[in-house]
Amino acid sequence: MKKQTATATKKAPVRRAAAAKAATVAKRTARPAGPKPERKVITVQADPGSTVFLAGSFNNWDPAALRMVDKAGNGVYSATVALLPGIYEYKFVINGVWTLDPDPDRDWTQNGLGTLNSVLRV
Repeated sequence: MKKQTATATKKAPVRRAAAAKAATVAKRTARPAGPKPERKVITVQADPGSTVFLAGSFNNWDPAALRMVDKAGNGVYSATVALLPGIYEYKFVINGVWTLDPDPDRDWTQNGLGTLNSVLRV
């Protein structure tokens, strides 16, 4: 009987260690409850070979943070952003020039610099 007790005692720390490891993995992979980011593809037409970036409130207006890609070489540049629900302002930076979204269905708003920003609602 003592032999079984000794074996059971030896296995208990192993089981606790495995349970602790599983709990740690669960904490790292668990996502907080709430809204999930939505992937949005934003496109703009520019001359093929242009340098096009997307800057906005979602990337602290960094004009070089998100380079847009012309996959087909036809001047249609696109970028995908994952955004939580909300309202975002943005502009394109085409060959160094800050540009509004030319899509007539996009909203715009005046910014603090006296110019306009395009508006994206997620």
